[in-house]
Amino acid sequence: MLNNMRLLSDLSTKTVRSPSRAMGALSPLDPSSYSRPELAIIKHISLSLNVDFDKHVLSGEATLNFDILADINELILDTSNLQIESIEEVGGSKLQYKLGDNLANFGSKLTILLPKQASSGEKIKIKIKYTTGPTASALQWLDAEQTSGKQHPYMFSQCQPIHARSILPCQDTPAVKFTYDAEVTAPEHFTVLMSALRGQVTANKTSFNQPMPLPSYLVAIAVGVLESRTLGPRSKVWSEKEEIERSAWEFAETERYLQAAEKLCGPYEWTQYDLLVLPPSFPYGGMENPCLTFVTPTLLAGDRSQADVIVHEIMHSWTGNLVTNRNFEHFWLNEGFTVFLERKVGASLINDSAEAKRSRDFHSLLGLQELSEAVETFGASSPLTNLVVDLNGIHPDDAFSRVPYEKGSLFLRYIEDLTGGPEVFDDFLRSYLTKYRKKSLDTDQFKAFLLDYFKDNDKLKKLDWDAWLYTSGMPPAIPDYDTTMTKAITALVAKLNGSVVTFSYKDVSSFTPHQLIHYLQQLIERPALPLEQLRAMGEEYKIIGNKNTEIWYRWLRLCARSKDESKLSEIFGFLNTNGRMKYVRPLYRDLYAWEEVRSQAIDNFLKNEKNMMHVTAYTLKKDLHLIE
Repeated sequence: MLNNMRLLSDLSTKTVRSPSRAMGALSPLDPSSYSRPELAIIKHISLSLNVDFDKHVLSGEATLNFDILADINELILDTSNLQIESIEEVGGSKLQYKLGDNLANFGSKLTILLPKQASSGEKIKIKIKYTTGPTASALQWLDAEQTSGKQHPYMFSQCQPIHARSILPCQDTPAVKFTYDAEVTAPEHFTVLMSALRGQVTANKTSFNQPMPLPSYLVAIAVGVLESRTLGPRSKVWSEKEEIERSAWEFAETERYLQAAEKLCGPYEWTQYDLLVLPPSFPYGGMENPCLTFVTPTLLAGDRSQADVIVHEIMHSWTGNLVTNRNFEHFWLNEGFTVFLERKVGASLINDSAEAKRSRDFHSLLGLQELSEAVETFGASSPLTNLVVDLNGIHPDDAFSRVPYEKGSLFLRYIEDLTGGPEVFDDFLRSYLTKYRKKSLDTDQFKAFLLDYFKDNDKLKKLDWDAWLYTSGMPPAIPDYDTTMTKAITALVAKLNGSVVTFSYKDVSSFTPHQLIHYLQQLIERPALPLEQLRAMGEEYKIIGNKNTEIWYRWLRLCARSKDESKLSEIFGFLNTNGRMKYVRPLYRDLYAWEEVRSQAIDNFLKNEKNMMHVTAYTLKKDLHLIE
């Protein structure tokens, strides 16, 4: 607790990065979407798409089924750099439309004029023929040399938070959930995968069906020359052939994780749970696309130590996918819940109950470290460190950080302790998931449901909601975590304060990979180590050459912070072969802070920007102060 208090006081002195606001809210329900689902809402989409690797575009048509909720003369959709060829009412005539000015990173409002007023209760079906832009922000097109096999190109999508509008005209807000089907045409010998159940494959056409309603950000597609291996009765892993055996081994326990998740949350409703190991430029650890979780190859640690990422994505099948934040101001309802559930399920896989609690608390403490660094990066007074953020005029990508994940999870753990522990709170979780199944909600709805469920709990009535939800910086309270697994780490860090510092492999020989990660993360939070000490530690603790990316990444950060010029080539090599923002953003920020290599870091980014996905390049430009 002393360390936490020190962090809280330190952070209050940091520079605040105030968010810059481009404009106000785009619509009443979602500041990031032009659409008006309170007037007319999409219930189903049918896609027919052709994949063109030469032009880097998808072309075809989207048929949108609307339920009309109010008397209207027009339909409003989100688009981003789509070339619209025609719009027609199915069974009717062509329709007039207006495409608004493109607002950088938010796209354009597409207004479709109806031939006559539509009345509440009607259903309308609209067909839009279109082509995506070659630089669609949701798509990454990889040349053959950027793939493992070096023989064939590859394409994959990342629609979260608001990039689906760059691959189909839609109501690009998580307030809207729809089912979809698709037929995709791609070159022969290529595998097409989507966030849906895979149907018939004939020559170069693949069909898909998603009978569960989902928000637009969960529409996903990947096309490459891929192989698969069966992991269990409802799971396969897909990747290029170069990674397939390692992937199958790393994720062999997927069915065990699914069963543990079901025990806590109820039946898995999405039928299939496949994994796709993407090329290294994928910007996230994982993306919870239904039926097909996308994951980074950095999880292939060779020791199954990164299984928590898979458990995290599995838990999204309930929190995020089944029960969804209404807009990204309430992102913590997706991610805070999912981290909270991930740690509960991860602990449930351990037979010894005392060890399970220690493990859950240890991972929570590691998360607390990541939260403190995120708060430090934004500044403790930044409104983007609130649990509920104001996104009027702010792109959700600019607000992305570990805050909703870790502060949200910590808040739920605090509530769990307040209400009587897991024995009581687990029943609430199941009731919550049942109540909001297939729906989207905001924080006020969560709060009302919680208070009604625990209406006789006096402790909960005293909870300071404003301090938790709408106050910046670190949380107002930290749960009383079990520190058994951190004591050896804390003692080892304390040795660095001695007059004579020595290192021996015996210091860390009994550490789990996550304990070593925790140790390195603590060193990142301290003043930079003298170079001789850092090098001695790397050698003696066998950190140099470690294949676990979580360890390697933190080691390279320590090298950058200690200004080890001999490691620059390795650091740039790491940055140029990894797109995961969790790694590249802090490393680039460390290099930017190292004045002597700042220009070199910027030059390296500019040279490699073309190989990055849009969201990675966009956020790095901000980190390197190339844009504001």
